[in-house]
Amino acid sequence: MKKRLASALLATLFLAAPAFARDGRAGPSERADAGTPWRVLKGELTRANYERYTDVPFDLPAGVSRITIRFTYGGKEQRSVIDLGLRDPRRFRGWSGGTRDHMTLSTEDATPGYLPGPLPAGRWNLILGAPNIREGARAPYEARIFIDRAPTVTEFADAPIAATPGWYRGDLHMHSGDSDGRCKAQSGASIPCPVYRTVEAAAARGLDFIALSDHNTTAHYNALRELQGAFDRLLLVPGREITTFWGHSNVFGPTDFLDFRMTGPTWDQARQWIDAVHREGGIVSINHPGAPSGEICMGCGWRIDGLPDGAVDSVEVVNGGTMRETRSADSQFQGLAYWTGLLNTGRHVTGIGGSDSHEADRPASEPGAIGSPTSVVHMPELSVRGFLSGIRSGRVFIDVEGTKDRLLDLSASSGTQHADMGQTLRPRAGEAVRLSVEIKGVPSGTVQVIVDGKAEPAYRAAFDASHPVSIAPWHSDGHTHWIRAEVRDDRGRLLLIGNPIYIAAAG
Repeated sequence: MKKRLASALLATLFLAAPAFARDGRAGPSERADAGTPWRVLKGELTRANYERYTDVPFDLPAGVSRITIRFTYGGKEQRSVIDLGLRDPRRFRGWSGGTRDHMTLSTEDATPGYLPGPLPAGRWNLILGAPNIREGARAPYEARIFIDRAPTVTEFADAPIAATPGWYRGDLHMHSGDSDGRCKAQSGASIPCPVYRTVEAAAARGLDFIALSDHNTTAHYNALRELQGAFDRLLLVPGREITTFWGHSNVFGPTDFLDFRMTGPTWDQARQWIDAVHREGGIVSINHPGAPSGEICMGCGWRIDGLPDGAVDSVEVVNGGTMRETRSADSQFQGLAYWTGLLNTGRHVTGIGGSDSHEADRPASEPGAIGSPTSVVHMPELSVRGFLSGIRSGRVFIDVEGTKDRLLDLSASSGTQHADMGQTLRPRAGEAVRLSVEIKGVPSGTVQVIVDGKAEPAYRAAFDASHPVSIAPWHSDGHTHWIRAEVRDDRGRLLLIGNPIYIAAAG
């Protein structure tokens, strides 16, 4: 029997070219398993393998952070069926039978049916079960194995949620029971909120994407991978809130552990996790920098000094939890002043918002509920890499009340040049810069164009259905500046906050 099985298996194992390097900053559709496989296992099962389990071995090298296996087989027209499982050198890692044709595993997350955890070097076995192979039938198979040798941006979905470019609305700061998020049990008791309840609440708000940002932990990532398939209209972005004694920061993209245990408020301490995020292709965003630090909100205000240019990619300009206390999107405890200070030093940093929701079942009408405020991001596609690209591009605005239909877009032109939010214009000294503001979903109010943090009356205009937005041109002096727009309603409440267009010095 052993000889028959050996001859029937006919498995071949060969080494392919190494997987191409990735830094997370390439095109949005690039995936960890989109290049050349690390190895390919080929073989064939026949009737000799019927109602048997066949191990197909491969040797995994040390230092692998993620393994993905994609499996195909033939003979289905003869009703051949091959089930899948996986075993590492130490333990059984999972079984999906005939349900799946691929699996991915890392320390933090794994395809449902498989166990996350360390990926030890040594002999692994792909387990093939054959519940049906007819006499005379042949079932050739191929298993393509992809590995990441270093942590990188993680996609929980197998393909973009939406493949078209456009504006997408989401919440970039929220918590589940994997940290301090709460919701109501059947009895009405307040309990640590399961991840699925938090995701359900976001889907009910009609959001396009969310980043669940539990404090310092990686525990929620495995649940997000499982849930992504069920929530196929809602992109689940890997996020977490790095929570230190001297400030909090959201991290988007990577899923591996980041050592948050700083011993002082210095760049040398902060860079141990900030550099890791950027090396892996992720984004660092400072949370609620204007919040006080103390017993009311321990470590909440940002007090880490000496950050070099490029250390921070974005700033949470509006925090829903702070709004719940102050009822204002532009109070001194929000992030507008800190963001303005960074922009005035010449840094290109994207302003975003987040609800900081700690109660998944808080009514949508209340500040701090999931989706209030909303970050609206122009993405090339609705995927994690599309999201990261959109944030980096700076074509983003904050919908303070988290509506579903408001829009703010700013563009500028001088001569033949054109720039949208996040882009750079290079006008000559004395040249007029024409400003165009597009507003939707606000029937009337005031738009203010802000230059270098100053809200001058010359660049303020009321609008309504009969008087569309019209802003006076701004004239360049040949030096660097930044220009952004914001919208208030007739009562003066701040509704929409746009990101800057950057003005470069004349060459």
